[in-house]
Amino acid sequence: MSVSTVAADRSVCAPLPVLGRDVTVPLVTGGEVTYAALDYAASAPALQRVWDDVAAYAPYYGSVHRGAGYLSQLSTDLFENARRTVAEFLGCRDGDQVVFTRSTTDSLNLLAAALPDDCRVFVFETEHHASLLPWRGARVTFLDAPDSPRQAVETLERALAGHDPQGPALVCVTGASNVTGELWPVRELAATAHAHGARIVLDAAQLAPHHPVSVADLDVDWVAFSGHKLYAPFGSGVLAGRSDWLRAAEPYLAGGGASRKVTRREDGGVDVEWHDSAARHEAGSPNVIGAYSIASACKALTEAGFDTLVAREQYLIDTVRAGLAEVPQVRILSLFGDDAPRVGVLSFVVDGWNSSHFAAALSAEYGIGVRDGLFCAHPLVRTLLGGDPQQQGECGAPEAAPGEKSLNAIRVSFGAGTPDEHVERFVRAVRELVTDGAKWNYRTEDGRCVPDTSA
Repeated sequence: MSVSTVAADRSVCAPLPVLGRDVTVPLVTGGEVTYAALDYAASAPALQRVWDDVAAYAPYYGSVHRGAGYLSQLSTDLFENARRTVAEFLGCRDGDQVVFTRSTTDSLNLLAAALPDDCRVFVFETEHHASLLPWRGARVTFLDAPDSPRQAVETLERALAGHDPQGPALVCVTGASNVTGELWPVRELAATAHAHGARIVLDAAQLAPHHPVSVADLDVDWVAFSGHKLYAPFGSGVLAGRSDWLRAAEPYLAGGGASRKVTRREDGGVDVEWHDSAARHEAGSPNVIGAYSIASACKALTEAGFDTLVAREQYLIDTVRAGLAEVPQVRILSLFGDDAPRVGVLSFVVDGWNSSHFAAALSAEYGIGVRDGLFCAHPLVRTLLGGDPQQQGECGAPEAAPGEKSLNAIRVSFGAGTPDEHVERFVRAVRELVTDGAKWNYRTEDGRCVPDTSA
């Protein structure tokens, strides 16, 4: 779809109202400007609709599953209705479970703790650390970064071909890269996994806020995502999918809520009968507001319509890509090539600039918030930058002074709440910084590049 076509279509979907859209921030050069939040891939601002729903519920806050009072009953209904809303949003199948967690990281660690004995895990080196690192108790095969969706499927096919089909196996794959924004061939990877008797879990942290995700249509076994990337507040997440491994596993946390019955034995010990439902892995008082906020976000995105949301976001993507293409010093990072479909996440480097310095100047001089570093996907970023994917690095910017080369990148990301003006200001700022340089002096402090205000 061309930029002009999308520009015509996007009028049917204005930016969704989000918190912080009118916040002003000071500029180091003087004055203030409306903050341009272009770090959605890390944490998207909460939708105003979500915040309003939470505020309306807050006076009725009560304990869940443990009280006979009206507020407790109301909160319990709200919590379980949130579970059903999320299941519908994800297109879950009959028998699938929706477990509320703290984040995508928590969800995948929960699944890792539920793996059967001697399970083999296959994961691409291109994954975010949330899906790259939890499998410490399993036999893990790390797969090289592919240069196309087709090669991704072929790489997995070769890896699984040597796997014993009688043993349990799990494939973990992202839906959209948190570094390049590129969409992965999830349905094809799922078919390949199942053809070899393996299961597959989808890290949808970057996919679910931008595109519809259906467990049934994609034919994945589990999906994990975070509320704070889906326009909900921090501290909530979801693991949804097949129940058998979850029911067979020891509870992720032992405690109240996960247990159905606890009795003392004559020898002084205790016998525990654990729940078979999602409650098995939700011990303790749950984050009711977190679950409700996720459900509210799911409803808001569904009602807005993903077709119009995707069309408008594509316009923003095209605007950023076209603007950066006019600056020859900028190189956009990609695994699958310039024509690969993607969500509103782009990472790039600028010739002659330390990435931390560039991001600091965008913030201090233009009021634009982006991210720099390795984005908790160290092997992928180092591969894209031509470095050694085995080289160690910090999650933030390396110790490099302004102007010094560093093996890290800059990431700009946006979504349903991003106004046109924010991405247009970003493109102008990139062009001005490359052409004219920074207007302020910067120094390195605690590994970060910051404005030098000592003068």
